[in-house]
Amino acid sequence: MLKLYGYWRSSAAYRVRMGLELKGLSYELAPVHLMRNGGEQRTASYALINPQGRVPALEHDGRVLTQSLAILEYLDETWRQPALLPPDAAGRARVRALAQLVACDIHPLNNLRVLQYLERSLGQQESARNDWYRHWILDGFEALETLLARSAETGRYCHGDSPGLADLCLVPQVYNARRYGCDLAPFPTIVRIDAACGALEAFQRARPERQPDAE
Repeated sequence: MLKLYGYWRSSAAYRVRMGLELKGLSYELAPVHLMRNGGEQRTASYALINPQGRVPALEHDGRVLTQSLAILEYLDETWRQPALLPPDAAGRARVRALAQLVACDIHPLNNLRVLQYLERSLGQQESARNDWYRHWILDGFEALETLLARSAETGRYCHGDSPGLADLCLVPQVYNARRYGCDLAPFPTIVRIDAACGALEAFQRARPERQPDAE
């Protein structure tokens, strides 16, 4: 049995939900509310699951796995089909680079704890915080659009004609970009790939608003 600790609006948990759905794996969802009562991720009980106090965390066979990209690669090595990474080393390096551009360069600057620090500790108004959010998405998307648009390895999805690890990182970031009112007109390749992913039932089932803890 797989048990996923997550929050409906968490980008990282969203990635893992899509990976589980793509692979057709059954899992139990254990919601961790990141806002209620100061954040359930900060409780002593959740610290026993993930001492870092982050989501997602995935329980499987008595182990607890953390960090969304590590979880997704674990799923890919344990349940190999459909594959999230290409069979060749160069392809895997490209997909990991695209995924990390989002997961390591864009997303960490805009996650909840950073936004709360900007507001609560640095006294930034909501408008300034939202400008910060949009700036880092658009900054990252400029590079991502170029990498995708100029490469012959980009197909219907980020790499070829099957969805994979890079798409699992892209889709939540596009969701956030729309949520914060980013102008996506300069990024036609990103928008096209997001639409192709959105047409798949696995991606639809993983959408934030379809989760049982959605508010």
